[in-house]
This record gives sequence, C-alpha cells and structure tokens, in this order.
Amino acid sequence: MRIAIASDHGGYALKQELLMRLKDVAHEWTDFGCDSEASVDYPDYAIAVAKRVASGEFERGILLCGTGLGMCITANKIPGIRAATVHDIFSAEATRAHNDCNILTMGGRVIEPALAEKIVRIWLETPYEGGRHARRLEKIEALEHEVQDAMQSGNSL
Repeated sequence: MRIAIASDHGGYALKQELLMRLKDVAHEWTDFGCDSEASVDYPDYAIAVAKRVASGEFERGILLCGTGLGMCITANKIPGIRAATVHDIFSAEATRAHNDCNILTMGGRVIEPALAEKIVRIWLETPYEGGRHARRLEKIEALEHEVQDAMQSGNSL
C-alpha cells in the first residue's frame, strides 16, 4: 500500500516519531513535509496529500497537525476524500470498517506517540466491510457530485 504522510509544525514531532516507529510496516511511505517545527500553513500540506489520495496515486494518507482537526477539515474539501480525526483505537477501526476512511488525521499536541502508533497500525490493517455501509458511502459520493455539478452550473443546492 502506498501511503502519503504530511504534517504542519504542530504535528511534525509526532510524524517523525511515527515514521521511526513504523519502519517495520510493509508499506511504501512518501513524506510531503513539513520538514521542521517552524510555523507553516496546514492547508498546504493537507491539500497536497488529499489530492494525491483522491487521484489514486496513493491508497491512503496520514495528516498530522496540532489537533488533527484543521487537516481533517481541509482534506475533506477534496472530492473523494473521507478523512477522520482519530485519537482512540475503536474509532480507528470503525472509521476504516464502516466509512472506508482514506485519510487519518491526528493531533501532535493531544496524543502520545505510542497510542498514535497503535492507531495507525489498526487503521492500516482494518479492511472496509462494505455491505450496509456501501449504500451510505454512495449517498456521500452522490452529494459530492451534486455539489460539484451545482458549482459548475452556477446553481444553488
């Protein structure tokens, strides 16, 4: 699996910890920055990863900022992205199994590296269940198309 990862300054230390702790995971990782704890704008990094995941260049993405929330909000603006901020094991599994979440966001200022590592491992290993969850995702995808069509035609929803 190809995984895109990025952080802003608030998630930089956690990103470095995760990359070091997850060396044994048999996946291809590409780091899209940032490269230090110097202040940067999180949307730049969220957009870079989300566009690549949405295009299929990467199967999944991981975004880290101070809380995970700003990255999540930004990533979810890209059609085809289902990003979730996760800080517990149950949600990591559920968001993959039920929502086919393709971007995981976490906050470097609110989660310890050991728990973040467990969350990433579970999130990467949990398959999407499909079944009854598929019709819900189809409704989300239909809404994305409706919004895109309305914007292109200049109509309101």
